Amino acid sequence: MPRTLVQIVDAALLSATERSGAHLACRPGCTQCCHGVFPISHEDAHRLRKGLDALEQTDPDRFRRIRQRTAESLTRLTPLFPGDSTTGILAEDYEDSFLFSDESEGSLGDNEPCPALDPTTGTCDLYEHRPIVCRTFGPPMRTADGDLATCELCYVHASTQEIEACELDPTLPAQEAASILAFNKTHNTHGETIVAYALRGV
Repeated sequence: MPRTLVQIVDAALLSATERSGAHLACRPGCTQCCHGVFPISHEDAHRLRKGLDALEQTDPDRFRRIRQRTAESLTRLTPLFPGDSTTGILAEDYEDSFLFSDESEGSLGDNEPCPALDPTTGTCDLYEHRPIVCRTFGPPMRTADGDLATCELCYVHASTQEIEACELDPTLPAQEAASILAFNKTHNTHGETIVAYALRGV
């Protein structure tokens, strides 16, 4: 049986983590990357909803807390949402909106906590079901421009060579794109959404 995208990404992350050692600062309680609004695929959204549905059966209290945080997040985000708030699908030019603009640093879009983040423990309540971008954030990953991007808290004292030696599998973006394309075709979906809309009650 072929491996799923999540299995491929998690294996690549494990490899990068082992090569990174102490240079990778990611730990439970470090929540910098859990704040800010970012796009996710419908495949990511589907995985999050499956995780939330499972929680309703196994941990109803945690399920209710996520739903409450989601409702509070949507109250803040919906007036600024650059897309269709009924479907939760982002407009094609969402990056030009105030919510996603680099110029809005320090604003709601930059500081909004993910609804899956437990503010008490600083951990993700849907960790096993988190989006691909959450799984790959931290270790060095090649950007579209060919540069290696990392979390600003990681690799602070690493040399360029050490950072390059810890790079995530550079084929991951292409594999993710292919997986998203197949998912959208199967489920007749398009575009992207955000975590708060993915976790919204139907």
